[in-house]
Amino acid sequence: MLSIRNLHARVGDKPILKGINLEVGTGEIHAIMGPNGSGKSTLSSVLAGRDDYEVSDGEVIYMGQNLLDLEPEERAWAGVFLSFQYPVEIPGVKNIYLLKAAVNAIREHRGLPELKAGEFLRLVREKLKVMQMDEAFLHRNVNEGFSGGEKKRNEILQMQLLEPTLALLDETDSGLDVDALRVVGEGINQMRSPECSVLLITHYQRLLDIVEPDFVHVLAHGEIKLSGDHTLAEKLEREGYEGIEAA
Repeated sequence: MLSIRNLHARVGDKPILKGINLEVGTGEIHAIMGPNGSGKSTLSSVLAGRDDYEVSDGEVIYMGQNLLDLEPEERAWAGVFLSFQYPVEIPGVKNIYLLKAAVNAIREHRGLPELKAGEFLRLVREKLKVMQMDEAFLHRNVNEGFSGGEKKRNEILQMQLLEPTLALLDETDSGLDVDALRVVGEGINQMRSPECSVLLITHYQRLLDIVEPDFVHVLAHGEIKLSGDHTLAEKLEREGYEGIEAA
């Protein structure tokens, strides 16, 4: 599904990623953990195609093609989804219009017919129930006036509607209370399938109590220092990153 080989990236003259190697199989969930400034968000941003970062070496092979050769919208059409740590507000654009346009753009790229208004409404209502969101959210401007938890639920709602093959979830749990964390975590679990792989970036083990990853990787100083199964996250929660950062 995804093969990251010797990936280096920088901002200006400052190197951030310093040789990332990672293999993500089809249907797997990989958690990326690490201290602040370790390069976690940079990794997701580079994979999604944000132009803030310059890739100076390495390659990323996604479903047989070099992901780095694709424009951000081409990556989205190919099934890559990025959930932002800080979802942006889009004044003047209703949530329902954005969601419907995005879903039909993906369907067109996949050679599927456009969903009619009634079909889309049935689909989105089904997903709203999963995310415990009121239908009124559809008629509000995108993320405008949303609480932090509402923004994160809206991101996972988008993911469920778009059905990506690779979901990049950048600190989706940040700023969530216990109830919102549970809803968001269960929303991610709803996406578990052989067709969807997930790269889950988080500081804390609490989300991983709900979404149990297949693999956990520790990123520090721009490199993956340690990998293991879900029990590694429990160890990090107890012992912290100090010994790993020094390695």
